[in-house]
Amino acid sequence: MMQSRLATTGIPIDLRCEIPSVRDVLAGCTIELAEPAAAPLSITIESERMPFDTDGWEPVTRSAFSREGSVVVRDAATSGFDLLLRADAAGGDLVFRRSASVRSRFLRVALPARGRLLLRSALLQYPAMWWAGTRDRAPLHAPVLTVGEETVLLVGASGVGKSTLVHREASEGARVVSDNLAVSDGYRVWGVAEPSRIEGGSGPRTTNGRRELELPGLVPDLVPDRVVILRRGGAERVSTRPSSPAAAARMLAASTYAAGELRRFWPFAATLAAATAIGPPHPPVQEVARTITERCECIELVVPEGSGLRLREMLQGVTTSCG
Repeated sequence: MMQSRLATTGIPIDLRCEIPSVRDVLAGCTIELAEPAAAPLSITIESERMPFDTDGWEPVTRSAFSREGSVVVRDAATSGFDLLLRADAAGGDLVFRRSASVRSRFLRVALPARGRLLLRSALLQYPAMWWAGTRDRAPLHAPVLTVGEETVLLVGASGVGKSTLVHREASEGARVVSDNLAVSDGYRVWGVAEPSRIEGGSGPRTTNGRRELELPGLVPDLVPDRVVILRRGGAERVSTRPSSPAAAARMLAASTYAAGELRRFWPFAATLAAATAIGPPHPPVQEVARTITERCECIELVVPEGSGLRLREMLQGVTTSCG
């Protein structure tokens, strides 16, 4: 059985997994703590197949039931696993068991890459992001990394090339919190750790023709001092232009809500908040986005299709003037 104390989203987690195939999927999705702290979350993934008994429990939604501070969610985030959560203000114990959902089992077999992502999300990332919400942190669809002497929060729509740029910098020694998802309180950003997904990788196949690859340079958190909005353009050269904090905040919030990786998180978090009265039903995404962009210099970076430049090269000579 896998048993370890790890962290993601800056939240220490005691993780136990009795299913080898699931353990392999979760590999690379946490960061070892240099100084292990008390873990507010305990996650156990059982090999037991007996459904959780909810006879006499109060319905929260069609697939969720609560009683005395506990909640059972059937087929959590369509992962193929049921969730039993016992929580109070100090922390939570989460237990997952295979769901009876035939549809989710079929989809995991038919679409294995999608199934891997759903397992990571439902069993580890979503619980950690939900608990981060109890600490006034909101999810963001934006990586943060060091670029020379700066720390950059990179904003852009899915598929625009953020992961490729992050991996290039990380391979040259940059520190990164993630290449995809993070949480923030408006000042510090904590990473949602997971393998990088880029074209040309050598690991397991994932969505959109990409492969998984270990992301080097992972650190638990960073404080950005620049926000860069990444866009693809038809011009032959890289160009930059200033962005207002309001426009940057709108883009950051919009890309977060539009991210496919978070599509199932919003009902997941709302269900747990309704059933336990812990955490916000809706994380303060827009407030956090405004706080970050008002504090930092914001620019747009327009990159030609097929550019092989590193982010550091593209940002050379751009003046920094964070407030």
